[in-house]
Amino acid sequence: MNETRRALLDELAAGPVSGPALADRLGVSRAAVWKQVETLREAGFEIESTDAGYVVQRVPEFGAAAVEYGLDVPYSIEYHETIGSTNDRGRELATQGARDVVVLADEQTGSRGRLRRAWTAPSGGVWLSIVFRPECPPAHAPIYTLAAAVATTRAAREAGVDASIKWPNDVLVSSANEDPSDGSDDVLVRDDATERGGRKLAGILTEMEGEADRVSWILVGIGVNANVDVDALPEGATSLRAEAGDVERRLFVQRLLEVFDALRGDPETILDAWRDYADTLGRRVRVETATETIEGEAVDVAFPGALVVRTESGDRTVHTGDCDHLRPV
Repeated sequence: MNETRRALLDELAAGPVSGPALADRLGVSRAAVWKQVETLREAGFEIESTDAGYVVQRVPEFGAAAVEYGLDVPYSIEYHETIGSTNDRGRELATQGARDVVVLADEQTGSRGRLRRAWTAPSGGVWLSIVFRPECPPAHAPIYTLAAAVATTRAAREAGVDASIKWPNDVLVSSANEDPSDGSDDVLVRDDATERGGRKLAGILTEMEGEADRVSWILVGIGVNANVDVDALPEGATSLRAEAGDVERRLFVQRLLEVFDALRGDPETILDAWRDYADTLGRRVRVETATETIEGEAVDVAFPGALVVRTESGDRTVHTGDCDHLRPV
């Protein structure tokens, strides 16, 4: 979206404003203001011309302008009704020098998860990728995956869904029959309610490019099963619709972006926020890494996102791997 239209949306969100005042504040002609207002009307905004000025009566359900209207963080939105992958498009924009851009879609047709696993992304979901350029070394990049998980979980909870985080990148709604107690039995089985220890609500996939001492760009892809029927999702998944009813997706995205932006601006707060929402901590887990299997109790998360597992032979710090929640039998 161009800067003039974003500035116009910010002015309209603040309340009634006249055409001459808009032209003066935006540094454009009154004709240009009228043209932008007409474009917003064509996009689904109901904007009335009153004695006090332009007044927004209704905002479209979704789209770039809808999300940018009232958005309190400086991201620009590129919206697609349908796209292969928001991460693929985000990577294109990143290599072109973009920063603080969100690629948002109603539907993805070629999405993927960690380790290139398939990811279903039907219409009605929230599929987005955030392109930004933090000043940090590449080794610190995983902290932003944790920030995205916190932002997604907080937005889901505010929408009425009791979501939590499973290390490293899943947002879940726990199954009713799960028991996180540590118990005394040392025989454990994988939780067979799902393969993850809960119904999957959202997933996160982070990509980056950089040199030895600095990040060039980071791309955080977030997929949320929002206003989607469970029948359209893989077994073991859930949606905001199934858990709490439909949400206003533009407000959900705004909240997610606002929380994420606050966290990325203050990385020292991310770990504590993640711990507050973590479902993995305090559980018996099995972590499959590229070279070994580690079993024990997940006791903490360490910067920039490693899981600390207490085993019979001592604490192990795991930086990457597939984590299963286990339960005593």
